[in-house]
Amino acid sequence: MTELPQPPNQPPTPSGYGHLPGPPQQGYGFPPQGENPYAQQPAYPPQPPTVPQQVAAPGGPGSGPGAAPKKKTVLLIAASVASVLVLGGVGYVAFSGDDKDPKPVAQEPTDAKPSASPSVDKGDGNGNGKGSEIPTDLNEGRKPGEDKALWLKTAKMEGPGAGIPAKGLWVVGDTVVKTVDKSVIGYGVSDGNEKWKIDLRTEICGLTGQTSPDGRTVMVVKNADGSSCNQMKLIDLKTGKEGWTKELVMEGPFNAADSTRVTLSGDTFALAWTGGQSAHRLSTGDKLFSDAGPEGCKPMTYAAGNNKMIAVALCLDADRTIEIQDADPNTGKKTWSYRLPKGYQVNAVYSVSPTVIDAGNRDTKERAILVLDEKGQKRNTLSGEGNFLVNCGGYGSSEGLQYCGNSVVDADTAYLASGDKSTGSEIVAFDLGTGKVKWRAKAGDKKALIPLDAANGQLTAYRASPVGEPGEIVSFPADGGAPKTLLKLPSGTSARIESSFLTSQSAAYADGRFFLSTTRLLGENKDEKLLMAFGK
Repeated sequence: MTELPQPPNQPPTPSGYGHLPGPPQQGYGFPPQGENPYAQQPAYPPQPPTVPQQVAAPGGPGSGPGAAPKKKTVLLIAASVASVLVLGGVGYVAFSGDDKDPKPVAQEPTDAKPSASPSVDKGDGNGNGKGSEIPTDLNEGRKPGEDKALWLKTAKMEGPGAGIPAKGLWVVGDTVVKTVDKSVIGYGVSDGNEKWKIDLRTEICGLTGQTSPDGRTVMVVKNADGSSCNQMKLIDLKTGKEGWTKELVMEGPFNAADSTRVTLSGDTFALAWTGGQSAHRLSTGDKLFSDAGPEGCKPMTYAAGNNKMIAVALCLDADRTIEIQDADPNTGKKTWSYRLPKGYQVNAVYSVSPTVIDAGNRDTKERAILVLDEKGQKRNTLSGEGNFLVNCGGYGSSEGLQYCGNSVVDADTAYLASGDKSTGSEIVAFDLGTGKVKWRAKAGDKKALIPLDAANGQLTAYRASPVGEPGEIVSFPADGGAPKTLLKLPSGTSARIESSFLTSQSAAYADGRFFLSTTRLLGENKDEKLLMAFGK
Protein backbone atom coordinates (compact mmCIF):
# COMPACT_ATOMS: atom_id res chain seq x y z
CA MET A 1 0.00 0.00 0.00
CA THR A 2 1.05 3.56 -0.59
CA GLU A 3 1.46 6.55 1.69
CA LEU A 4 -1.88 7.77 3.00
CA PRO A 5 -2.90 10.81 0.93
CA GLN A 6 -2.66 14.14 2.70
CA PRO A 7 -6.10 15.12 4.05
CA PRO A 8 -7.27 18.69 3.60
CA ASN A 9 -6.33 21.23 6.28
CA GLN A 10 -4.15 18.75 8.17
CA PRO A 11 -0.49 18.93 9.18
CA PRO A 12 2.00 16.86 7.14
CA THR A 13 1.67 13.09 7.45
CA PRO A 14 4.66 11.24 8.96
CA SER A 15 6.31 8.80 6.60
CA GLY A 16 6.48 5.05 7.07
CA TYR A 17 2.95 3.99 6.19
CA GLY A 18 2.44 0.31 6.85
CA HIS A 19 1.27 -2.48 4.63
CA LEU A 20 -1.97 -3.96 5.89
CA PRO A 21 -3.09 -6.34 3.14
CA GLY A 22 -6.72 -6.84 2.31
CA PRO A 23 -9.23 -4.44 0.79
CA PRO A 24 -10.95 -2.02 3.14
CA GLN A 25 -14.37 -2.94 4.44
CA GLN A 26 -17.35 -0.92 3.33
CA GLY A 27 -17.33 1.47 6.24
CA TYR A 28 -18.80 4.67 7.50
CA GLY A 29 -19.06 7.63 5.25
CA PHE A 30 -19.50 6.66 1.63
CA PRO A 31 -22.77 8.11 0.41
CA PRO A 32 -23.16 8.54 -3.31
CA GLN A 33 -24.03 12.14 -4.07
CA GLY A 34 -27.73 12.54 -3.83
CA GLU A 35 -30.42 14.91 -2.70
CA ASN A 36 -30.11 13.85 0.93
CA PRO A 37 -26.42 13.66 1.97
CA TYR A 38 -27.41 13.06 5.59
CA ALA A 39 -29.32 9.90 4.97
CA GLN A 40 -26.66 7.65 6.43
CA GLN A 41 -27.11 4.45 8.37
CA PRO A 42 -24.91 4.99 11.44
CA ALA A 43 -22.56 2.53 12.96
CA TYR A 44 -21.02 1.66 16.31
CA PRO A 45 -18.06 0.68 19.28
CA PRO A 46 -15.69 -1.32 22.44
CA GLN A 47 -14.66 -0.87 26.09
CA PRO A 48 -16.78 -1.71 29.24
CA PRO A 49 -17.21 -4.65 31.59
CA THR A 50 -18.43 -6.92 28.86
CA VAL A 51 -17.82 -6.88 25.17
CA PRO A 52 -18.41 -9.15 22.12
CA GLN A 53 -16.64 -10.65 19.08
CA GLN A 54 -16.67 -13.23 16.38
CA VAL A 55 -15.04 -16.57 15.78
CA ALA A 56 -15.43 -19.53 13.48
CA ALA A 57 -14.29 -23.01 14.25
CA PRO A 58 -10.69 -23.36 13.10
CA GLY A 59 -10.07 -26.07 10.57
CA GLY A 60 -13.78 -26.36 9.82
CA PRO A 61 -16.29 -24.73 7.54
CA GLY A 62 -16.40 -20.98 8.01
CA SER A 63 -13.40 -21.06 10.28
CA GLY A 64 -11.19 -18.12 10.99
CA PRO A 65 -10.04 -15.80 13.74
CA GLY A 66 -12.22 -13.37 15.61
CA ALA A 67 -12.03 -11.50 18.92
CA ALA A 68 -13.23 -8.80 21.37
CA PRO A 69 -12.62 -5.81 23.62
CA LYS A 70 -12.02 -4.99 27.23
CA LYS A 71 -12.73 -5.50 30.89
CA LYS A 72 -15.00 -8.41 31.76
CA THR A 73 -14.58 -9.31 28.19
CA VAL A 74 -17.35 -10.42 25.93
CA LEU A 75 -16.37 -11.37 22.46
CA LEU A 76 -18.82 -11.50 19.64
CA ILE A 77 -18.43 -14.26 17.14
CA ALA A 78 -20.39 -13.54 13.99
CA ALA A 79 -18.67 -11.35 11.44
CA SER A 80 -20.34 -8.07 10.64
CA VAL A 81 -19.15 -6.67 7.31
CA ALA A 82 -20.23 -3.23 6.21
CA SER A 83 -22.00 -2.80 2.92
CA VAL A 84 -23.25 0.22 1.01
CA LEU A 85 -26.86 0.22 -0.05
CA VAL A 86 -28.24 2.71 -2.52
CA LEU A 87 -31.94 3.24 -2.07
CA GLY A 88 -33.82 5.56 -4.35
CA GLY A 89 -30.71 7.59 -5.11
CA VAL A 90 -29.98 8.24 -1.43
CA GLY A 91 -26.88 6.84 0.21
CA TYR A 92 -27.16 4.61 3.24
CA VAL A 93 -24.19 3.02 4.95
CA ALA A 94 -25.41 -0.18 6.55
CA PHE A 95 -23.94 -3.26 8.16
CA SER A 96 -24.68 -6.90 7.48
CA GLY A 97 -26.36 -7.31 10.85
CA ASP A 98 -28.80 -4.52 10.07
CA ASP A 99 -31.34 -6.78 8.42
CA LYS A 100 -34.67 -6.95 10.11
CA ASP A 101 -34.96 -9.78 12.54
CA PRO A 102 -37.98 -11.82 11.50
CA LYS A 103 -40.63 -12.07 14.14
CA PRO A 104 -40.46 -15.38 16.00
CA VAL A 105 -43.53 -17.26 17.08
CA ALA A 106 -44.48 -16.04 20.54
CA GLN A 107 -43.15 -18.72 22.83
CA GLU A 108 -41.04 -18.46 25.97
CA PRO A 109 -37.60 -20.05 26.04
CA THR A 110 -37.34 -23.09 28.21
CA ASP A 111 -35.18 -22.84 31.26
CA ALA A 112 -32.42 -25.39 30.83
CA LYS A 113 -30.84 -26.79 33.99
CA PRO A 114 -27.17 -26.76 34.96
CA SER A 115 -25.05 -29.64 33.72
CA ALA A 116 -25.75 -31.77 36.79
CA SER A 117 -29.39 -32.20 35.83
CA PRO A 118 -30.24 -31.06 32.30
CA SER A 119 -33.92 -31.39 31.44
CA VAL A 120 -33.23 -32.56 27.90
CA ASP A 121 -32.47 -35.72 26.00
CA LYS A 122 -29.06 -37.35 26.11
CA GLY A 123 -26.61 -36.82 23.26
CA ASP A 124 -22.95 -36.75 22.45
CA GLY A 125 -22.70 -32.98 22.15
CA ASN A 126 -21.45 -33.29 18.57
CA GLY A 127 -24.36 -31.61 16.86
CA ASN A 128 -24.97 -28.03 15.79
CA GLY A 129 -27.60 -27.29 18.41
CA LYS A 130 -30.56 -28.22 16.21
CA GLY A 131 -32.13 -30.84 18.41
CA SER A 132 -32.06 -32.73 21.67
CA GLU A 133 -28.35 -33.44 21.55
CA ILE A 134 -27.55 -32.23 25.06
CA PRO A 135 -25.55 -34.71 27.18
CA THR A 136 -26.13 -35.38 30.85
CA ASP A 137 -22.44 -35.41 31.76
CA LEU A 138 -20.66 -32.38 30.32
CA ASN A 139 -17.27 -33.54 31.60
CA GLU A 140 -17.34 -37.06 30.21
CA GLY A 141 -13.96 -37.66 28.58
CA ARG A 142 -12.19 -34.90 30.51
CA LYS A 143 -8.46 -35.62 30.87
CA PRO A 144 -6.27 -35.12 33.96
CA GLY A 145 -5.09 -31.52 34.31
CA GLU A 146 -7.97 -30.08 32.31
CA ASP A 147 -10.46 -27.65 33.81
CA LYS A 148 -14.22 -28.20 33.87
CA ALA A 149 -17.38 -27.40 32.02
CA LEU A 150 -19.44 -25.80 34.80
CA TRP A 151 -22.90 -25.74 33.26
CA LEU A 152 -24.89 -25.51 30.05
CA LYS A 153 -28.14 -23.64 29.41
CA THR A 154 -30.55 -24.57 26.64
CA ALA A 155 -33.58 -22.86 25.13
CA LYS A 156 -36.60 -24.27 23.30
CA MET A 157 -38.40 -21.81 21.04
CA GLU A 158 -40.22 -21.75 17.74
CA GLY A 159 -39.53 -19.06 15.18
CA PRO A 160 -39.15 -18.29 11.48
CA GLY A 161 -36.61 -19.84 9.16
CA ALA A 162 -34.10 -17.07 9.82
CA GLY A 163 -34.07 -17.92 13.50
CA ILE A 164 -34.44 -16.01 16.76
CA PRO A 165 -31.92 -13.37 17.89
CA ALA A 166 -29.95 -13.94 21.09
CA LYS A 167 -27.31 -11.26 20.67
CA GLY A 168 -26.62 -9.70 24.04
CA LEU A 169 -24.06 -11.07 26.51
CA TRP A 170 -22.75 -9.35 29.64
CA VAL A 171 -20.88 -10.47 32.75
CA VAL A 172 -21.68 -8.22 35.70
CA GLY A 173 -20.43 -9.32 39.10
CA ASP A 174 -21.88 -12.75 39.90
CA THR A 175 -24.37 -12.63 37.02
CA VAL A 176 -24.03 -13.47 33.33
CA VAL A 177 -26.81 -11.92 31.26
CA LYS A 178 -28.27 -12.99 27.91
CA THR A 179 -30.90 -11.54 25.63
CA VAL A 180 -33.18 -14.13 24.02
CA ASP A 181 -35.81 -12.81 21.64
CA LYS A 182 -37.77 -10.23 23.69
CA SER A 183 -36.38 -11.25 27.08
CA VAL A 184 -33.32 -10.41 29.16
CA ILE A 185 -32.24 -13.22 31.52
CA GLY A 186 -29.67 -13.22 34.32
CA TYR A 187 -27.91 -16.45 35.38
CA GLY A 188 -25.59 -17.14 38.29
CA VAL A 189 -22.03 -17.40 37.00
CA SER A 190 -21.12 -20.34 39.22
CA ASP A 191 -24.15 -22.62 38.83
CA GLY A 192 -26.14 -21.27 35.85
CA ASN A 193 -29.33 -20.95 37.88
CA GLU A 194 -31.72 -18.29 36.64
CA LYS A 195 -31.61 -15.28 38.97
CA TRP A 196 -34.04 -13.00 37.19
CA LYS A 197 -35.85 -12.43 33.90
CA ILE A 198 -37.25 -9.31 32.23
CA ASP A 199 -39.91 -9.69 29.55
CA LEU A 200 -39.70 -6.58 27.37
CA ARG A 201 -42.74 -7.74 25.36
CA THR A 202 -41.43 -6.26 22.10
CA GLU A 203 -38.42 -6.65 19.83
CA ILE A 204 -35.01 -5.52 21.09
CA CYS A 205 -33.66 -3.35 18.28
CA GLY A 206 -30.73 -1.56 19.90
CA LEU A 207 -28.24 -2.50 22.62
CA THR A 208 -24.60 -2.18 23.59
CA GLY A 209 -22.06 -4.37 25.36
CA GLN A 210 -21.10 -1.36 27.46
CA THR A 211 -22.34 -0.79 30.99
CA SER A 212 -21.94 1.81 33.69
CA PRO A 213 -19.60 0.91 36.58
CA ASP A 214 -22.62 -0.20 38.62
CA GLY A 215 -23.94 -2.52 35.88
CA ARG A 216 -26.59 -0.43 34.14
CA THR A 217 -27.06 -0.30 30.38
CA VAL A 218 -29.53 1.03 27.81
CA MET A 219 -31.61 -1.00 25.39
CA VAL A 220 -33.93 0.27 22.68
CA VAL A 221 -37.05 -1.70 21.78
CA LYS A 222 -39.79 -1.36 19.19
CA ASN A 223 -42.91 0.61 19.97
CA ALA A 224 -46.20 -1.17 20.56
CA ASP A 225 -47.13 -1.56 16.90
CA GLY A 226 -43.56 -2.43 15.87
CA SER A 227 -43.27 0.46 13.44
CA SER A 228 -40.19 2.10 14.95
CA CYS A 229 -37.20 1.39 17.20
CA ASN A 230 -37.83 4.31 19.54
CA GLN A 231 -38.46 3.11 23.11
CA MET A 232 -35.38 3.66 25.31
CA LYS A 233 -35.06 1.60 28.50
CA LEU A 234 -32.61 1.65 31.38
CA ILE A 235 -31.80 -1.90 32.53
CA ASP A 236 -29.94 -2.80 35.73
CA LEU A 237 -28.05 -5.97 34.82
CA LYS A 238 -27.10 -6.69 38.42
CA THR A 239 -30.59 -6.68 39.86
CA GLY A 240 -32.65 -7.47 36.76
CA LYS A 241 -34.83 -4.40 37.21
CA GLU A 242 -36.08 -1.91 34.66
CA GLY A 243 -35.48 1.78 35.27
CA TRP A 244 -36.94 4.60 33.24
CA THR A 245 -38.57 4.16 29.81
CA LYS A 246 -38.68 7.10 27.40
CA GLU A 247 -39.59 7.63 23.78
CA LEU A 248 -36.76 8.57 21.44
CA VAL A 249 -37.84 11.58 19.39
CA MET A 250 -36.11 11.04 16.06
CA GLU A 251 -35.02 14.25 14.40
CA GLY A 252 -33.83 14.41 10.83
CA PRO A 253 -35.22 13.26 7.48
CA PHE A 254 -36.87 10.16 9.00
CA ASN A 255 -39.02 9.92 12.11
CA ALA A 256 -38.86 6.13 12.39
CA ALA A 257 -36.13 3.48 12.23
CA ASP A 258 -35.91 -0.29 12.24
CA SER A 259 -32.78 -0.33 14.42
CA THR A 260 -30.85 2.07 16.62
CA ARG A 261 -27.18 2.01 17.55
CA VAL A 262 -26.19 2.56 21.15
CA THR A 263 -22.92 3.51 22.82
CA LEU A 264 -22.29 4.79 26.33
CA SER A 265 -19.59 6.22 28.52
CA GLY A 266 -19.99 7.55 32.04
CA ASP A 267 -23.43 9.09 32.46
CA THR A 268 -23.92 9.70 28.72
CA PHE A 269 -25.26 7.38 26.06
CA ALA A 270 -25.55 8.19 22.37
CA LEU A 271 -27.95 6.78 19.79
CA ALA A 272 -27.74 6.78 16.01
CA TRP A 273 -30.29 5.81 13.39
CA THR A 274 -30.90 6.42 9.70
CA GLY A 275 -30.37 10.13 9.20
CA GLY A 276 -30.01 11.19 12.83
CA GLN A 277 -28.39 10.87 16.23
CA SER A 278 -28.74 12.20 19.76
CA ALA A 279 -27.16 11.84 23.20
CA HIS A 280 -28.90 11.41 26.54
CA ARG A 281 -28.26 11.25 30.26
CA LEU A 282 -27.98 7.63 31.43
CA SER A 283 -29.39 8.34 34.87
CA THR A 284 -32.56 10.03 33.60
CA GLY A 285 -32.89 9.44 29.85
CA ASP A 286 -33.07 13.20 29.31
CA LYS A 287 -31.73 14.49 26.00
CA LEU A 288 -28.35 16.25 26.12
CA PHE A 289 -27.71 17.18 22.50
CA SER A 290 -28.19 16.22 18.85
CA ASP A 291 -26.63 17.32 15.56
CA ALA A 292 -24.05 19.28 17.57
CA GLY A 293 -21.44 19.38 14.82
CA PRO A 294 -20.59 22.63 13.01
CA GLU A 295 -22.31 23.53 9.78
CA GLY A 296 -20.72 21.57 6.99
CA CYS A 297 -19.78 18.47 9.00
CA LYS A 298 -22.63 16.53 10.58
CA PRO A 299 -21.94 13.74 13.13
CA MET A 300 -23.44 10.53 11.80
CA THR A 301 -22.60 8.28 14.74
CA TYR A 302 -20.60 8.20 17.96
CA ALA A 303 -18.13 5.85 19.58
CA ALA A 304 -17.49 5.90 23.32
CA GLY A 305 -15.21 4.39 25.95
CA ASN A 306 -12.90 5.30 28.83
CA ASN A 307 -15.14 8.29 29.65
CA LYS A 308 -14.62 9.82 26.21
CA MET A 309 -16.61 10.14 23.00
CA ILE A 310 -15.72 10.73 19.38
CA ALA A 311 -17.96 11.38 16.40
CA VAL A 312 -17.72 10.23 12.81
CA ALA A 313 -19.00 13.16 10.76
CA LEU A 314 -19.95 13.58 7.10
CA CYS A 315 -18.76 16.89 5.65
CA LEU A 316 -20.88 18.59 3.00
CA ASP A 317 -17.99 19.56 0.80
CA ALA A 318 -17.71 18.60 -2.85
CA ASP A 319 -15.83 15.41 -1.99
CA ARG A 320 -18.14 14.32 0.86
CA THR A 321 -15.13 13.79 3.10
CA ILE A 322 -15.28 12.19 6.53
CA GLU A 323 -14.11 13.88 9.71
CA ILE A 324 -13.22 12.37 13.08
CA GLN A 325 -14.15 14.70 15.95
CA ASP A 326 -13.88 14.54 19.68
CA ALA A 327 -17.20 15.18 21.42
CA ASP A 328 -17.88 16.55 24.87
CA PRO A 329 -20.15 13.94 26.52
CA ASN A 330 -22.37 16.68 27.95
CA THR A 331 -22.62 19.08 25.02
CA GLY A 332 -21.35 17.29 21.93
CA LYS A 333 -19.02 20.21 21.20
CA LYS A 334 -15.70 19.39 19.58
CA THR A 335 -12.26 20.71 20.47
CA TRP A 336 -10.40 18.93 17.65
CA SER A 337 -11.07 17.24 14.35
CA TYR A 338 -9.16 15.11 11.87
CA ARG A 339 -10.28 15.13 8.24
CA LEU A 340 -9.72 11.92 6.30
CA PRO A 341 -8.36 12.19 2.74
CA LYS A 342 -10.77 12.27 -0.17
CA GLY A 343 -12.39 8.90 -0.77
CA TYR A 344 -11.58 7.45 2.65
CA GLN A 345 -14.18 6.10 5.04
CA VAL A 346 -14.08 4.73 8.57
CA ASN A 347 -14.10 0.93 8.74
CA ALA A 348 -13.73 0.59 12.49
CA VAL A 349 -13.00 2.38 15.75
CA TYR A 350 -10.69 -0.02 17.56
CA SER A 351 -10.35 2.29 20.54
CA VAL A 352 -11.65 5.70 21.59
CA SER A 353 -8.97 6.51 24.17
CA PRO A 354 -6.32 6.08 22.83
CA THR A 355 -7.93 6.80 19.48
CA VAL A 356 -7.24 4.07 16.92
CA ILE A 357 -9.15 4.27 13.63
CA ASP A 358 -9.27 1.84 10.69
CA ALA A 359 -9.85 3.79 7.48
CA GLY A 360 -9.97 2.68 3.86
CA ASN A 361 -10.69 3.78 0.32
CA ARG A 362 -13.15 1.48 -1.39
CA ASP A 363 -12.12 2.61 -4.87
CA THR A 364 -8.33 2.34 -4.60
CA LYS A 365 -8.47 -0.48 -1.99
CA GLU A 366 -5.96 1.41 0.15
CA ARG A 367 -6.24 1.04 3.90
CA ALA A 368 -4.64 2.60 6.97
CA ILE A 369 -4.94 2.10 10.71
CA LEU A 370 -4.42 5.53 12.23
CA VAL A 371 -3.40 6.47 15.76
CA LEU A 372 -4.46 9.97 16.81
CA ASP A 373 -3.11 11.84 19.83
CA GLU A 374 -5.15 13.66 22.48
CA LYS A 375 -5.31 16.77 20.29
CA GLY A 376 -6.56 14.89 17.24
CA GLN A 377 -3.24 15.05 15.42
CA LYS A 378 -2.02 12.01 13.57
CA ARG A 379 0.48 10.18 15.74
CA ASN A 380 1.33 7.48 13.19
CA THR A 381 -0.07 4.59 11.17
CA LEU A 382 0.43 0.95 12.03
CA SER A 383 2.98 -0.81 9.84
CA GLY A 384 3.14 -4.60 9.56
CA GLU A 385 2.41 -7.52 7.28
CA GLY A 386 -0.73 -9.52 7.85
CA ASN A 387 -4.29 -10.28 6.81
CA PHE A 388 -6.09 -8.07 9.33
CA LEU A 389 -9.82 -8.51 8.96
CA VAL A 390 -12.36 -6.00 10.19
CA ASN A 391 -15.02 -7.68 12.29
CA CYS A 392 -17.16 -5.01 13.89
CA GLY A 393 -20.70 -4.76 15.08
CA GLY A 394 -20.77 -7.31 17.84
CA TYR A 395 -24.51 -7.01 18.20
CA GLY A 396 -25.28 -6.72 14.53
CA SER A 397 -28.29 -4.41 14.31
CA SER A 398 -27.07 -2.35 17.24
CA GLU A 399 -23.41 -1.77 16.53
CA GLY A 400 -21.26 -0.91 13.59
CA LEU A 401 -17.87 0.64 14.18
CA GLN A 402 -16.90 -0.71 17.60
CA TYR A 403 -16.72 -4.16 19.15
CA CYS A 404 -14.32 -5.37 16.50
CA GLY A 405 -13.80 -9.01 17.33
CA ASN A 406 -10.32 -9.22 15.85
CA SER A 407 -8.75 -6.55 18.04
CA VAL A 408 -8.21 -5.15 21.51
CA VAL A 409 -6.28 -2.04 22.52
CA ASP A 410 -4.68 -0.98 25.80
CA ALA A 411 -2.79 2.20 26.69
CA ASP A 412 0.17 1.65 24.37
CA THR A 413 -0.49 -1.44 22.25
CA ALA A 414 -2.98 -2.60 19.62
CA TYR A 415 -3.45 -6.36 19.32
CA LEU A 416 -4.85 -7.48 15.95
CA ALA A 417 -5.70 -11.01 14.82
CA SER A 418 -4.33 -12.01 11.43
CA GLY A 419 -4.68 -15.03 9.18
CA ASP A 420 -7.38 -17.44 8.07
CA LYS A 421 -8.15 -21.16 8.23
CA SER A 422 -5.75 -22.01 5.39
CA THR A 423 -2.74 -20.07 6.67
CA GLY A 424 -3.36 -20.39 10.38
CA SER A 425 -3.81 -17.59 12.84
CA GLU A 426 -1.63 -15.23 14.82
CA ILE A 427 -1.92 -12.14 16.99
CA VAL A 428 0.23 -9.16 16.05
CA ALA A 429 1.02 -6.56 18.74
CA PHE A 430 1.64 -3.01 17.47
CA ASP A 431 3.34 -0.24 19.45
CA LEU A 432 1.01 2.77 19.32
CA GLY A 433 3.96 5.10 19.90
CA THR A 434 5.92 3.95 16.86
CA GLY A 435 3.36 2.13 14.74
CA LYS A 436 5.73 -0.82 14.45
CA VAL A 437 5.24 -4.48 15.30
CA LYS A 438 6.30 -5.35 18.87
CA TRP A 439 5.77 -9.10 18.59
CA ARG A 440 3.79 -11.85 16.94
CA ALA A 441 2.25 -14.97 18.49
CA LYS A 442 1.25 -17.96 16.38
CA ALA A 443 -1.88 -19.93 17.27
CA GLY A 444 -0.52 -23.31 16.18
CA ASP A 445 -1.59 -25.80 13.56
CA LYS A 446 -5.27 -25.41 12.55
CA LYS A 447 -5.92 -23.21 15.58
CA ALA A 448 -7.12 -19.62 15.93
CA LEU A 449 -6.10 -16.94 18.44
CA ILE A 450 -8.78 -14.44 19.42
CA PRO A 451 -7.83 -11.41 21.55
CA LEU A 452 -10.16 -11.05 24.54
CA ASP A 453 -8.74 -8.38 26.83
CA ALA A 454 -5.61 -6.32 27.34
CA ALA A 455 -4.36 -4.40 30.36
CA ASN A 456 -0.97 -3.45 31.79
CA GLY A 457 0.84 -5.00 28.86
CA GLN A 458 -0.83 -8.41 29.35
CA LEU A 459 -3.00 -9.87 26.63
CA THR A 460 -5.69 -12.47 27.35
CA ALA A 461 -6.80 -14.56 24.38
CA TYR A 462 -8.94 -17.55 23.47
CA ARG A 463 -7.03 -20.21 21.53
CA ALA A 464 -9.68 -22.19 19.67
CA SER A 465 -8.81 -25.68 18.43
CA PRO A 466 -10.06 -27.71 15.45
CA VAL A 467 -13.58 -29.11 15.66
CA GLY A 468 -13.99 -31.62 18.47
CA GLU A 469 -10.82 -30.58 20.29
CA PRO A 470 -10.71 -28.35 23.40
CA GLY A 471 -9.53 -24.77 23.36
CA GLU A 472 -7.86 -22.78 26.11
CA ILE A 473 -7.64 -19.31 27.61
CA VAL A 474 -4.08 -17.98 27.59
CA SER A 475 -2.27 -14.85 28.77
CA PHE A 476 0.69 -13.31 26.90
CA PRO A 477 3.32 -11.22 28.74
CA ALA A 478 4.24 -7.71 27.63
CA ASP A 479 7.16 -8.94 25.54
CA GLY A 480 5.08 -11.54 23.71
CA GLY A 481 6.92 -14.48 25.22
CA ALA A 482 5.49 -17.91 25.95
CA PRO A 483 1.84 -17.66 27.03
CA LYS A 484 0.52 -18.83 30.38
CA THR A 485 -2.54 -21.09 30.33
CA LEU A 486 -5.34 -19.65 32.47
CA LEU A 487 -7.99 -22.23 31.62
CA LYS A 488 -7.51 -25.54 29.81
CA LEU A 489 -10.93 -26.45 28.51
CA PRO A 490 -11.91 -30.12 28.83
CA SER A 491 -11.75 -32.83 26.16
CA GLY A 492 -14.54 -35.23 25.27
CA THR A 493 -18.17 -34.20 25.40
CA SER A 494 -17.40 -30.62 26.46
CA ALA A 495 -15.03 -30.06 23.52
CA ARG A 496 -17.65 -31.20 21.02
CA ILE A 497 -20.18 -28.79 22.50
CA GLU A 498 -17.57 -26.01 22.54
CA SER A 499 -16.99 -26.53 18.81
CA SER A 500 -20.71 -26.38 18.07
CA PHE A 501 -20.85 -22.80 19.40
CA LEU A 502 -18.12 -21.43 17.18
CA THR A 503 -20.16 -20.77 14.06
CA SER A 504 -22.43 -18.16 15.67
CA GLN A 505 -21.07 -17.16 19.01
CA SER A 506 -20.24 -14.50 21.51
CA ALA A 507 -17.79 -15.20 24.31
CA ALA A 508 -16.64 -13.65 27.57
CA TYR A 509 -13.84 -14.23 30.07
CA ALA A 510 -14.31 -12.81 33.56
CA ASP A 511 -12.96 -13.68 37.01
CA GLY A 512 -11.50 -17.01 35.90
CA ARG A 513 -14.60 -18.21 34.05
CA PHE A 514 -15.10 -18.50 30.30
CA PHE A 515 -18.55 -18.20 28.73
CA LEU A 516 -19.62 -19.27 25.24
CA SER A 517 -22.99 -18.21 23.88
CA THR A 518 -24.93 -18.44 20.66
CA THR A 519 -26.08 -15.23 18.98
CA ARG A 520 -29.05 -16.80 17.18
CA LEU A 521 -31.34 -19.75 17.81
CA LEU A 522 -32.72 -21.81 14.94
CA GLY A 523 -36.19 -21.70 16.50
CA GLU A 524 -37.27 -25.23 15.55
CA ASN A 525 -39.07 -25.99 18.82
CA LYS A 526 -36.19 -28.19 19.99
CA ASP A 527 -33.70 -27.77 22.80
CA GLU A 528 -30.80 -25.67 21.56
CA LYS A 529 -27.52 -24.79 23.23
CA LEU A 530 -27.70 -21.20 24.48
CA LEU A 531 -24.93 -20.52 27.00
CA MET A 532 -22.06 -22.58 28.41
CA ALA A 533 -19.62 -21.83 31.25
CA PHE A 534 -16.14 -23.19 32.00
CA GLY A 535 -13.97 -22.81 35.10
CA LYS A 536 -11.81 -24.50 37.70
